Amino acid sequence: MITLRIDDIPVQAEPDQTILDAAKAAGIRIPTLCHLPGLSPVGACRLCLVEIRNWNGKLVPACATPVQEGLDVVANSDRLRELRRTILELLFAERNHICAFCVANGHCELQDLAAELGMDHVRFPYRFPPLPLDASHPKFGIDHNRCILCGRCVRACSEVEGAMTWGFAGRGIFTLIEADLGDPWGDAKTCTGCGKCVQACPTGALFEKGRATGEQEKRPAIVAALTERRPRAQG
Repeated sequence: MITLRIDDIPVQAEPDQTILDAAKAAGIRIPTLCHLPGLSPVGACRLCLVEIRNWNGKLVPACATPVQEGLDVVANSDRLRELRRTILELLFAERNHICAFCVANGHCELQDLAAELGMDHVRFPYRFPPLPLDASHPKFGIDHNRCILCGRCVRACSEVEGAMTWGFAGRGIFTLIEADLGDPWGDAKTCTGCGKCVQACPTGALFEKGRATGEQEKRPAIVAALTERRPRAQG
């Protein structure tokens, strides 16, 4: 076992765990958005940034940083809360997150984090880009206005379903999630219609057609459940 400190609390962890894993096991809250149990960590959203005191205060993503013996981690501080709030504000300003008109209103991880971190306004100018909504799939839809580019749908499709339908296209603020190299989702030959990407999505970007807002509650934990069962089924 490896011993480290998180918020001045002694914590023990397995050598293959991350700082986020160790914090969760110790009951220490670190907010996440792109991270989802059952999928590989990518550290894309940076909401789980923590400070390492004995690395000269270096900021690292807790979801993608392995534990090391003797680490002195700060997981919650005024500095980190301000950084996390700023990241959330930038996410809201980059696209068109109007909660009152979103199918995930009341069932959205981005919305929940804004409430948790006290983000009641945005200090940056909104971009309001004219982004499309693709409703060509018979069962699901994708609204790029609500997408935060966390990549959970991409990883769920490739790592759990194995279809590799989704991918990133473009660069910077022009990046979009696209199916089969830019085809409409309904024309994507690789899509199996399983819906794992929809369940993995933390916002209203991916949604089920024919369901009211109150029925759009997702089950992201299904991804971890499937990855845990699969090795046992093969054995």
